[in-house]
Amino acid sequence: MNLIDSVCRCVLIAGCASSPLAFSFDRSSSDHADLIGVYQSAFKNDAQLAAARHAYLAQREAVPQARSGLLPNLTAGATSETVRLERDEPSLSRERSGTTFRANLSQPLFRVDRWFQLKAAESSVAQAELELSVKVQSLALTAAEAYFETLRQLDALAAVQAEEAALLHQRDQAQGRLEDGASSITDVYDAQAAYDNVQANRQVVQRKVDDAYEALGRLTNRSYSTISGIGHQLPVESPIPNEAQSWVDTAVRQNLQLQASEQAEQAAAQTLKQHKAGHLPTIDAVASYRKGDNDSFGYSNPTDFGRNGYRDDVSQSSIGIELNIPIYSGGMTRSKVKESAERLLESQDQKEDRRREIVLNTRNAFRSVNTDIAQIASRRQGIVSARKSVEANQVGVDIGSRNIADVLTAQRQLYAVVRDYNNARYDYIIDNLKLKQAAGTLSVDDLKSLSVYLKQDYVPERDFLPPGV
Repeated sequence: MNLIDSVCRCVLIAGCASSPLAFSFDRSSSDHADLIGVYQSAFKNDAQLAAARHAYLAQREAVPQARSGLLPNLTAGATSETVRLERDEPSLSRERSGTTFRANLSQPLFRVDRWFQLKAAESSVAQAELELSVKVQSLALTAAEAYFETLRQLDALAAVQAEEAALLHQRDQAQGRLEDGASSITDVYDAQAAYDNVQANRQVVQRKVDDAYEALGRLTNRSYSTISGIGHQLPVESPIPNEAQSWVDTAVRQNLQLQASEQAEQAAAQTLKQHKAGHLPTIDAVASYRKGDNDSFGYSNPTDFGRNGYRDDVSQSSIGIELNIPIYSGGMTRSKVKESAERLLESQDQKEDRRREIVLNTRNAFRSVNTDIAQIASRRQGIVSARKSVEANQVGVDIGSRNIADVLTAQRQLYAVVRDYNNARYDYIIDNLKLKQAAGTLSVDDLKSLSVYLKQDYVPERDFLPPGV
């Protein structure tokens, strides 16, 4: 059994016992986290996504509101009043009361502005729907980032625990060699200093683990005590196609944010047409109906005012076409046209900026994935080399050609490479998802593909190292 395997075994034992090396999580829930479960809980409980859903449902009402301006408008009402006519002769004073019922119907016939308002509303709703889809798609990435960040910190904690156990072993060994006269007090001090430093580092990483679990809890509204880890057998493959321009072309066609920007531009264009139509005449068909007594209609002869004997039921109806020609509105229409023209130019510039941003993000994500692939291979080989360096330096100490400082340096280098290797693994996973998000193809199926390589019995203290190194 080599040195690093011995250290890992020590960490496993320490993690199960009452020891400062053991995990110190105090979680009341026994929920086990897995990637799809975290995503589903986030989809159900994420407050930001819930707010986005309500915003979309509210925006969707803009279409029926705009359509109502093209549909008939029917109103009905009644008026009941009492009127007293005072004259010089009190005997001639009269009082009348009556009730009038009325109904009015208006049907727009020529309202170009309202037609374009409806088209603008439809584009705005399409934009809101796409923006909600962006939120849903982003949630898949957010859930994956929170999940794998937890695993990253757990592996980092396992690595620092193994390093702590190794340095404790070196300190004890240096103390024993000092007692045997085979080393100096300097070796003991060096080993103690290295051990104290890694203890402090362990406390920092421990906090990051707790922070990562808390982030999962905020996202899902659940508390987790265990988590399925990603196995080292996860395939590390180049993007397909392995050409940046192909991914850029896909992103320009399919990116949801860019599509939302296009709908925003369409809405601004329709709004401009709406305000330009404010210079055009409008035509409405109007009809009205009124019913009441002759007093309430004001038909009574003044001499008969208020005399019940002269009251008759009266009805009045009318139908016609109403033409309105806007001539001058204080410059309001002209100002709205200028404003909406600038809003259209603003939306076009925003769309172009979004397009450039998406192209940049796609190219960066593509390069990141390929860099991660090279990093994983290099770091994995680096673990093998660093482990051999530790063993060689340990042999050198035993035969007197090396001192304890050389071993401590080699061990720090070993665990630094281990952390870099695991960071590269998780970077590869997240950068792959970011590349697909930029291209507009990210879906829950990508999370399901990753879930195949999750191990429910993943133990960081045992599995943070790739097998066979």
